[in-house]
Amino acid sequence: MSIPPPSGSQQPQDLYQPPQPQGPYPHAQGPQGPHPHTTPYQVWGQGYAPFARPAPDNGVAIAALVLGLLCFLPAVGLVLGIIALVQIKKRGERGKGMAIAGAVVSSLGLALLLSTNVASAAWEGFKAGARGGNSYLLAKGDCFDVPDTGFDRDAYDVDWVSCNYEHDAEVFGTVPLSDGDYPGDDYVTDKAEDECWTLQDTYAMDRWRLTDEVDVNYLTPTAESWAWSGNKIICVFAHTSVYRSLHGPLRRDESMLDADQLAFLKAMNAVDEVLHEEPEEDAEEDLDTNKNWAADVRDVLGEQADALRRHTWPGNAEKSVDALVRDMQDAHADWAKAATAGDADTYNRHYDNGYDYVDGDTTVGARAALGLAITPPSNVVKLSRRP
Repeated sequence: MSIPPPSGSQQPQDLYQPPQPQGPYPHAQGPQGPHPHTTPYQVWGQGYAPFARPAPDNGVAIAALVLGLLCFLPAVGLVLGIIALVQIKKRGERGKGMAIAGAVVSSLGLALLLSTNVASAAWEGFKAGARGGNSYLLAKGDCFDVPDTGFDRDAYDVDWVSCNYEHDAEVFGTVPLSDGDYPGDDYVTDKAEDECWTLQDTYAMDRWRLTDEVDVNYLTPTAESWAWSGNKIICVFAHTSVYRSLHGPLRRDESMLDADQLAFLKAMNAVDEVLHEEPEEDAEEDLDTNKNWAADVRDVLGEQADALRRHTWPGNAEKSVDALVRDMQDAHADWAKAATAGDADTYNRHYDNGYDYVDGDTTVGARAALGLAITPPSNVVKLSRRP
């Protein structure tokens, strides 16, 4: 900013000669070299201050000292003392003595607290919360390893890795929990089991990719980590063995499937869902309940066979899907007879015939033609079929 000449001065500006610098300080230069009318005023902050002001006190050092003296958060006071010393060295601020004093007093307070059982439990809770600060950052689609221990539900420290390589677990969804007090272990566990089993179907629509070695698990907050863990459940796929890894990504949602794959999987998954609703009692114990379920299977099977038949399939997929549809129509007829059976023996005969096409050769052929997984895991449907 230039200062105008005193009132009444008529001396042209271009006749003014700025004083030449003395000593080692040259005129300030911009990117294009010395300006022809270089300002005579020194730029502030380039080697000296206009007034002899003392360096400010470091705020973190003050906080470290206060927390150390009060002793209610000694671990935090110790950490703040170390941070303050680093900042003071870089910024040239004052407060080194306070930072050192805060760190020392906090260390003594921490040692005293850990000598009691109550404080030891509190410190374990603090550590659990700190660990939870890592895993709760996991999001849908993330793959991770659990260092040293292998995956389990107490996995708080995790390392993010690529899903294209071996990994301990893959996140397929999260379930938010309400704010407030910790709702209890039973509530959190029940909610995780209900919600995670539902979320897997939208993330891994090609269920045959979930081999017998893939299990549904979840990470949940605890009473100790509740305030630190983001208050959410993390649903994950993991290997059925704690110390073994998954191979490649399991994600096959709508964003990763073409229109033909999506149409096929929606139809087949709808049938799988109704088959999973089979009553616990067999026909000899409760014939009416089983007949009602068979009627549901009949209806869904007929609807989905029609949906597959109406879809326009590419290339050789059309022939393969048509063969599957014929099997589904035959199965539909048997489920219809099971739904009206007069006795348990008749019901069981049509039940068996209706199940024969499930995961059979025509299903495998249609999947192969569409570029989907072709090895049916036993835990997809047939676990619900009685021997």
